[in-house]
Amino acid sequence: MFAVQYKKIGAQIVYYRKLKGVTQEKMASEVGISPQYLSRIENGSYPKSVSLSTLMRIADYLGVEVSKLLENL
Repeated sequence: MFAVQYKKIGAQIVYYRKLKGVTQEKMASEVGISPQYLSRIENGSYPKSVSLSTLMRIADYLGVEVSKLLENL
């Protein structure tokens, strides 16, 4: 139902992660999630929604507001 929105959120995360110049492995370690989970988030291929706390940790690590990850939904 929300597959398109999940892919857009993932694309925003990839964009900001690449701007910061870090790998998935480095970011996942810093955020406290597995690299596999981060990969699924970035690809929009996770079966359930990402928790708000996970999105907040990702946004904090990337130095952006959570709203930036949710733009253009």
